[in-house]
Order: sequence, then C-alpha cells, then structure tokens
Amino acid sequence: MSRSPTARLFVAIDPPAAVREQLAAWARQAVAAIGAAGRGGIPRGVRLLGPETMHLTLCFLGSRPTEEIDQIAAALDGLQAHGGELSVGAPLWLPPRSPRSLALAVHDRAGELATLHGAVRDALAGAIDWQPERRRFRAHVTVARLGRERSRERRGAADEHVPPPTPQLSFVAAEVVLYRSWLAPAGASYEPLTRSALCASSDSSPDGGEGVGEPDGR
Repeated sequence: MSRSPTARLFVAIDPPAAVREQLAAWARQAVAAIGAAGRGGIPRGVRLLGPETMHLTLCFLGSRPTEEIDQIAAALDGLQAHGGELSVGAPLWLPPRSPRSLALAVHDRAGELATLHGAVRDALAGAIDWQPERRRFRAHVTVARLGRERSRERRGAADEHVPPPTPQLSFVAAEVVLYRSWLAPAGASYEPLTRSALCASSDSSPDGGEGVGEPDGR
C-alpha cells in the first residue's frame, strides 16, 4: 500500500521586507563581531539566512498529509483574531543549552501576539488531528543557523562578546501565512501556500506599516 503524500507545514507571520532586510544586515554584523571575539571560530558552520526566509513561526505542524492543506487553510481563514504592533527585541541563542540558531526576540505591548498564537493553535487542533507542542511559545525571528557540531563551544565564544545593538524596528501583524518547508542540504526553502488576513487592532499604527528608528542598545 502506497503512503499518502505529505508536506512539512508551519504557520507564521511575515515581517515586512524592509524589516527583514535590516534584520539580515544586523545578523551579518553580529556574526562577524562574534567571530572576531571567538578567534574566528564562530563563522565556521554558521549559515546566515536570507531576508526572504525570515519569519515569526506561530505553530509548527510537522509532516502532514497534503489532503489536510485545504482544511488548515479554511481554519486559518476563519480566524477572528487581531494583529497587533510587534517590536524587535534582544538577541537569543536557541535552544539555550545547546544553541543551533541565532534569533531576535519579538515583543508586543498589548499581549495580542500570545492571544493570536492561542487562536491559531486552537483553530488547527480543531480542524485536523494535531497536537500542539508543549514547550512555551517564544516569539522570535531566526537570522542565522549554527552547525550541530560544537554548538556549546560556539556559545561559549559568543558569550565573550556583546552583539551589536539590535535595530529598533516595529511592524504590524496583518496576516498569517501557511508555509510548506522544503528541506535541502543547502538549507530549507519556504513556499507560501495560503495567506489569511487578521482583524485590524486599535493599537496598530494607522497606516499598518513598520516603524524604523535608531538602535536601542538591546
């Protein structure tokens, strides 16, 4: 009996292109600075992500039957959730104990991001036979990936150097995107399958655009 085709899926928020470009520029500076502090050890095995691959993952579904895609899309289209204003925060090594990626935290003042995450999680669980991850939701955008080998040593070298100030950026979560992830030796690529608009938030900026300012030293 042949197995049904599957797809590796996740739901995410896309920062605007201008925000992703600045995150990519910060990542290049951070990796170069940490590499100098670590006597050149950090850059080996580090892969900087392109701006087009940067996103804020809300829910990772893993490998799912492709026949579920329409059900998932319908569940996302039926969301009655608000998109709020989000801001870029401090650098994060993830996972903390044995890091394999460098990311930047994402925050919101109104708490709508946590509410949105819960709404997406519940909608997906109600539409398909899927169990959410038990680990705590930590909103972030990954900007670089580290090789699995010697990640502890890389973390130790990185801790000797303070990364450059993170850019003071904000943007509005206007939609959620269902992505298909394609794995390859050179790194994953992401195919957007559907986009579902979020309800406007009273706390969002009037024009729905991103705010860009001077670095805040985080």
